[in-house]
Amino acid sequence: MLPSGIIFKSYAAEEAFLVTRPQKLVFALFIVALFLFPMVGSTYLVGTVSVMMITMIAVLGLQITVGMAGQINLGQSAFVGVGAYVTAAMAVNYELPFWLAIPIGGLTAGLTSILFGLPAARIKGFYLALTTVAAQVMFPLAISRLPQSWFGGSNGMSMPSMELFGYEIWGQTGLYLVNLCFLIVFTTLAFNLQRSRVGRAFIAIRENDVVAPVMGINLVKYKILAFFIGAVFAGISGGLYAYYVTYVTAEQFTLWLSVIYLGMLLIGGMTSPLGAIFGVIIITFLQETTHEIGGYLSGRISFVDESVLFPATNILLGAVIIAVLIFEPHGMVRRWRIAKAAYRIWPNPHG
Repeated sequence: MLPSGIIFKSYAAEEAFLVTRPQKLVFALFIVALFLFPMVGSTYLVGTVSVMMITMIAVLGLQITVGMAGQINLGQSAFVGVGAYVTAAMAVNYELPFWLAIPIGGLTAGLTSILFGLPAARIKGFYLALTTVAAQVMFPLAISRLPQSWFGGSNGMSMPSMELFGYEIWGQTGLYLVNLCFLIVFTTLAFNLQRSRVGRAFIAIRENDVVAPVMGINLVKYKILAFFIGAVFAGISGGLYAYYVTYVTAEQFTLWLSVIYLGMLLIGGMTSPLGAIFGVIIITFLQETTHEIGGYLSGRISFVDESVLFPATNILLGAVIIAVLIFEPHGMVRRWRIAKAAYRIWPNPHG
């Protein structure tokens, strides 16, 4: 629903996300505010937002595979790990700059996903989920058994600092700006993919993979492509994460992390990239709030300590997912659309 007087003269104009001048102005101010945020935010808050942006890229990739194409993936964390390790190997063993090492890590994760995307041509649902879990199980085993000179074996790998044009990028502010630039690029790709020929093919497969071939859609090609694109996003996220934490180990990329990614997508909304962004923000807010409350109570209640925080966070996450599935199965992105429509017709809700 748009203000009166808006007339579209082309299909591209009708499909644009930003139509009116106020929308474009507000969006431009929002982007500027994101770049200026490190100047006003604390170091801890800037670091938290930086991790959120890294996570958003991984969940956006999951939205393409699961939400857009309808292919279950419980191994997204493994593909994040592949991207992290390959990025680390490129940076350490071959001394490549981050702007080359991270894309190579992303492409490697995408190529790796093809091995686990091939079964999607014949199976789906629960059995496909088990296949992707296999990726999660095999990832740490492969890392520990490959030559130590490649990925450091079970000891992991230490990351060098980012450098751009000979200058070292250090501190939360520098990493924040790099992560923000990557997020803008991959968010733009995710939003535009769903309106492309490939995205429409993904949606057709998600809606009915029996009718899709009748419409001329190559199921094998597009199902594998959905895994590939989603894993490339995951690999890019892994590369950024490797530079952020400065040390990569296989224990950082667990099945539980894949479940958290999927939970974020369920809460935000699976059918839109905006749902992935909302999900990451909501879950991160809940996690940080739980830790703050736990830290406050730990000094006042004897039985509340660090060992209680992790289970409490998991219980809260599970409760939120159940509540969303019951009361808003389409995710919080639907609530956002309803709020936008209500705002645009206010104060004449029936006009």
